[in-house]
Amino acid sequence: MYKIEKLIENLQLEIVSKNIDITDMNMSGVYIGDLLSWVMGNIKPGDAWITIQTHVNIVAVAALGDASCIIIPENAEIDESTIQKSEEQDIPIFRSNLTAYELACKISRLVDKK
Repeated sequence: MYKIEKLIENLQLEIVSKNIDITDMNMSGVYIGDLLSWVMGNIKPGDAWITIQTHVNIVAVAALGDASCIIIPENAEIDESTIQKSEEQDIPIFRSNLTAYELACKISRLVDKK
């Protein structure tokens, strides 16, 4: 397990969902996917999910898959309704200027290094 707080610090992620206490949150792996039905069937509990999708349905998919968080790459804009829903569901959303590939590589190195 890897602390979400360390992930934010090491990757300089922007915290989009500001009303969630991430103090005790952990992640165990990383999953990249944009086809929501595919993600629902393949994401593992505890994964940080990287997706360019930003509409409200990503929160439901993350909840169903028990994702630790959602990371939006390339500074994509995020719907306000998505942010509100993530806070209601306690699923943090973060944003990065990095690509999905760059994020996954860096997360993999961090998790494997711990």
